[in-house]
Amino acid sequence: MASLSLRLAATMPSVGPGKTMSVMSTTESGGCSGGREAGVRHLVQNGHFSVPAAVQVTRSAMSSIPVSGSSSTSPLRAVSSKISAEMSTAPSTEEPELETDPIVLWNRYVNWLYQDKDLGLYLDVSRIGFSDEFYEAMLPRFEDAFKHMKELEGGSIANPDEGRMVGHYWLRKPEIAPTPYLQKLILDTFDRVQKFADDVISAKIKPPPTPVGRFTQVLSVGIGGSALGPQFVAEALAPDNPPLKLRFIDNTDPAGIDHQIAQLGPELSSTLVLVISKSGGTPETRNGLLEVQKAFRDAGLDFSKQGVAITQEGSLLDNTAKIEGWLARFPMFDWVGGRTSEMSAVGLLPAALQGIDIRGMLDGAAIMDESTRNTTVKQNPAALLALCWYWATGGVGAKDMVVLPYKDSLLLFSRYLQQLVMESLGKEFDLDGNKVNLLLCRGWFC
Repeated sequence: MASLSLRLAATMPSVGPGKTMSVMSTTESGGCSGGREAGVRHLVQNGHFSVPAAVQVTRSAMSSIPVSGSSSTSPLRAVSSKISAEMSTAPSTEEPELETDPIVLWNRYVNWLYQDKDLGLYLDVSRIGFSDEFYEAMLPRFEDAFKHMKELEGGSIANPDEGRMVGHYWLRKPEIAPTPYLQKLILDTFDRVQKFADDVISAKIKPPPTPVGRFTQVLSVGIGGSALGPQFVAEALAPDNPPLKLRFIDNTDPAGIDHQIAQLGPELSSTLVLVISKSGGTPETRNGLLEVQKAFRDAGLDFSKQGVAITQEGSLLDNTAKIEGWLARFPMFDWVGGRTSEMSAVGLLPAALQGIDIRGMLDGAAIMDESTRNTTVKQNPAALLALCWYWATGGVGAKDMVVLPYKDSLLLFSRYLQQLVMESLGKEFDLDGNKVNLLLCRGWFC
């Protein structure tokens, strides 16, 4: 299966696809000696072998990044407070002298390369110049992080103000949800999403009489986490000729809204409209909905026959859709944050309507979850990236971060990460007043 690639913080010329395979095969044979040293030196010195931090992800493996929260009783508050208190004794992140010996570089590459051949995922952090001493000094912190992540996934309260758990992990693997009720809720929602999408694509569910007799377009109205995930997945995973075309209204800009509606033209009558808002009262989403409803009225169309709501049960949007008799309603759960909702109905329904295998997407995400829960840091790609982020920014955001997707289909990955990192981790203080954004970069340029 074709892979998607992302290169982070590349410091040397990129490796071409053919050369990457030759480097990987050499790595698998384990190190180098004798006459092979000359070959390695040639590769490094002539720029054929570079070691950027690189990630290659197959289409079936969508990863997730945990969301942080803070409270007096939450595990995340404990972690953030401890980090804040321990900054004065943090491991040194002073940069050592740049290594230039090609054999040393090669051995470091072999030692630090993470690879999951079944998934087609490779992560190379060998050019991030942290020392072995720094790595060893950070291990106790990783032990704390793994402990508290396990508590979160087990259902501990992450948001004490609202008594909420954090459960987007469960969407990918319902059997780990803490109660049978939640497990059934997740499975039932998936089945409903899949059946609805199948019925739309097969024209069992169709718009009021139109020349084509089936839905041809999907217009998704939502903002932030209700749009960025679906947009990214559509760009990265959708087939070249999807059964329905997908458009987004993801801003309150009147010109942008008018443009998207105008692009539908006569196909407005065969457009399925998804309105996505966790709270059900997001002003920007409400503005987009009102504009779309007006366009339907002006065209003499009944919006309720083509509208679908994805929101929390009992919200203003949910009640409106129920009273007006919209075509369908799907739930968002209070234990899933908007920016981590891609594997809920928020992301699964748009993906399924484009013909994406959402069961495979969930299975791949679950496998990635397992890999990022590995308590051996060198075998955990997320832990390796966290280690690099901490070291590269001096633990206090001393450097900025740039995310540069080199594959066209990953163009929106940086926009997705922009919100995920800035909103999920970008809190300056916890509820106790401790400064907890010390591990973040000062800027996020995408």
